[in-house]
Amino acid sequence: MLFIQDELYKEYVKMMMNIVILCMILSISLSFWMISITASTYSGTLRPISPWRWLVSLLTPIIIVSHGIKKRSLDSSGALGGLLVGFILTIANYSFFSALLAFFFISSKLTKWRGEVKKCYDSEYKEGGQRNWVQVFCNGGLPAELALLYMIENGPGEIPIDFSKEYTASWMCLSLLGALSCSAGDTWASEIGPVLSKSAPRLITTWEKVPVGTNGGVTPIGLISSLLGGISVGVAYFVTQLVFVDDLEIAAPQWPIVIYGGMAGLLGSLIDSYLGAIMQYSGYDESTGKIVNHPTKDAKFICGKPILDNNAVNLFSSILIALLLPTAAWSFWPRL
Repeated sequence: MLFIQDELYKEYVKMMMNIVILCMILSISLSFWMISITASTYSGTLRPISPWRWLVSLLTPIIIVSHGIKKRSLDSSGALGGLLVGFILTIANYSFFSALLAFFFISSKLTKWRGEVKKCYDSEYKEGGQRNWVQVFCNGGLPAELALLYMIENGPGEIPIDFSKEYTASWMCLSLLGALSCSAGDTWASEIGPVLSKSAPRLITTWEKVPVGTNGGVTPIGLISSLLGGISVGVAYFVTQLVFVDDLEIAAPQWPIVIYGGMAGLLGSLIDSYLGAIMQYSGYDESTGKIVNHPTKDAKFICGKPILDNNAVNLFSSILIALLLPTAAWSFWPRL
């Protein structure tokens, strides 16, 4: 009986905390809206954000995060981080949010896919693949910062990517898209490659065969998967551009967004593998037959040094892609 009462008490506290958090989010959102209207009234240069955009930016992430908690794709801390990142990206640009949604939804499905196989070689595999706040911010923190800079520079709203007319805003859009595509490409490669590959992966630094699950190991199927992962994010961004952006007929073509997403996914996965091979420890635990990411007495060293963990490697990879790839895209992006 005491056990049941304790469980009911915990559920009650959890429910009350969710209500308090929801009320806080509503209050903060309303205050931001009032500040926006006040600033636009006195400055005359800033556009106020419409109530409908605030409402969509608030309710949409709540619905998605609630679904993520129900499906065990997010834990409580990851849900709070997801609400913040989702709110910022949605209010800045609907294309930003659709790209984030494509990454989160498909990656969550892939993380759970063939979980019984992944548990055989990954010592840190979590049932359900729940993401915590660290993982959310390592994948979504940089896009959230770029979205804030985008709003400061351009204001909230959707614009075509056109370096001739909007160089800075276009650079920021592609930087954000590159970061999300990089994360998607790495996730697709790590979730699909080890499961479907018939041959052993090869270490990207030496090209030697290594056990499945080794940091820095690559396979042809993994590389193709990373390309497709980036393309999936690029397609989501591109379709949203077609739906919400006005005057696309007088702007530069937007179809290169899909190609750019694929290249960001592939290159991001390669950078992630290289950093993983040299800055993440990989060892083979002979007692369990699994790959471990930290030295143990039963672990046989394979490669790397215990400098960064997987989240840090993902973050550094997305930063490099976000900084370098938009500049490269400027040279080939079509002009009118």
